Amino acid sequence: MGDTITRAHLSEAVYQEVGLSRNESADLVERVLQEISDCLAGGDTVKLSSFGSFSVRQKGGRMGRNPKTGEEVPIKPRRVLVFRPSHVLKERINDALSSKAAAAD
Repeated sequence: MGDTITRAHLSEAVYQEVGLSRNESADLVERVLQEISDCLAGGDTVKLSSFGSFSVRQKGGRMGRNPKTGEEVPIKPRRVLVFRPSHVLKERINDALSSKAAAAD
């Protein structure tokens, strides 16, 4: 598949597209990611138009099983991050996959 996108890749893309300095681009990416993290930690939902939404969901405690030993172990209640892609993003991904499949034929 493709490479993993890192903060450095994002800040380089901002540098190329927007024209800010590399330091300003890196700072902008950090601020955006920090704001998203802060909102999610506070329990808010983050919606990015044409991309998707991130939300935090509460999961209750339950009994789990260690697959190696078969021993039952309690799993504590916790909060988990959930991402729901937008229809626009789903279509774009599927179109890209279709294009790659057609090119391979």
